[in-house]
Amino acid sequence: MAPTGRLLAVAALSFLCLQGPWGDSGSAFAQSQPPLHRTVRAEANDGGGLMPELPPSGLMPMPELSPSGSPTPFVPFLAPAPLAPFFNNSTPKLSGKCTLNFTAVDKLMTTTAVDCFTSFAPFLANVICCPQLQATLTILIGQSSKQTGSLALDPTVANYCLSDVQELLLSQGASDNLHSLCSVHLSNVTEGSCPVSTVDAFESAVDSSKLLEACRKIDSVNECCSQTCQNAINEAAQKISSKDAGLTSYTGSPKTDSCRNVVLRWLSSRLDPRSAKEMLRQISNCNVNGVCPLSFPDTSKVAKECGGTMTNSTACCKAMLTYVAHLQKQSFITNLQALNCASFLGAKLQKMNVSMNVYSSCQITLKDFSLQVGSQESGCLLPSMPSDASFDSTSGISFTCDLNDNIAAPWPSSMQAPSSSCNKSVNIPERPAATSAQSGVNHKNLKLRLLASLVSLLLVLLVQV
Repeated sequence: MAPTGRLLAVAALSFLCLQGPWGDSGSAFAQSQPPLHRTVRAEANDGGGLMPELPPSGLMPMPELSPSGSPTPFVPFLAPAPLAPFFNNSTPKLSGKCTLNFTAVDKLMTTTAVDCFTSFAPFLANVICCPQLQATLTILIGQSSKQTGSLALDPTVANYCLSDVQELLLSQGASDNLHSLCSVHLSNVTEGSCPVSTVDAFESAVDSSKLLEACRKIDSVNECCSQTCQNAINEAAQKISSKDAGLTSYTGSPKTDSCRNVVLRWLSSRLDPRSAKEMLRQISNCNVNGVCPLSFPDTSKVAKECGGTMTNSTACCKAMLTYVAHLQKQSFITNLQALNCASFLGAKLQKMNVSMNVYSSCQITLKDFSLQVGSQESGCLLPSMPSDASFDSTSGISFTCDLNDNIAAPWPSSMQAPSSSCNKSVNIPERPAATSAQSGVNHKNLKLRLLASLVSLLLVLLVQV
């Protein structure tokens, strides 16, 4: 037995890697490659810090990021157990008071449930789960406005609707804490401070034909830079925000943001759910890729070993790799987010008198900033284009990521403009290219099969008193 006061945290999630041809339908796994499988164990006083302790909710908190040790890269894994039951088959307990037309978006709800699948939701929240959940709420209101004529929910009804959405998603395997994880509030479904909330009032205030033309078919490659649709949305939002005879609101103000939600709901009412989802995910993706979602711990130890006239490259790289190892415990990120994270950390170190390109010296790549995958200790970079997880009864949950694209992390230069997806010097693929179906090909991508044999995160805390 463990000594008194020792906690044993046993985390058992499933995660197997498919390393084979994308189009190979004859086998779920490449026979020549053993599946990745690990159960992570960590004791409170063993100094390893391998597995962040989870609260009863099952959500991954932001880890304690004190770069004093080098933790083993963590990612959820699945043991090869039966898939059933994957979904919670209990009948959702609906309020009966929500006016939203859930039937019109049943396929969208299923996609959202898979994207936000139970214990994996925290790892995919920033890139996949939360953008998809917000798009679903927007489309629900937009499609329902065809019957109600309203582009916003009454606050009282809104509470019932948010509860019903959670129940419906939960019955299909989604996390039971999405409202907290994705910061869903009443303002996501009500009119907020926008003075316009009906279809008639909206269409009498804006040039709806111009708006629809700008956003009906988004250029998925150039929209984030050209902002054709986004500019049209912001113009419409500012126009309806001034309908109460108040001062004209500025872009980004709470009032304009509320009106922007109304504009997005109107657009969602004029497009079919699939097209509306693609439009909304593309727009939100511009914001997702424009920031680094990671939390950075104190860099003083790295600055001490690598700053000034650095003489010991071994000590420097050891400190740097230890630091990066803590970043690798947080979440999956896209390749463009990794670029932003590399720029942010590089600039942070430069301010602390680290002039040497430690990324090059220590062989730091973009994938080193993302959650690590199994015993290969290889970072999973999600594609920068919007993507979803998928589910089938044979292979379970899967999503696309890139394990083998070793793009060097760019060290920021005062002579160059900051890294940007619109003006970048590093060639990053928007989506991992499909690999050949021929055997023996040097595959660049792996498809992660998150076999859903373990429906929720198993966390056992044993306290020896």
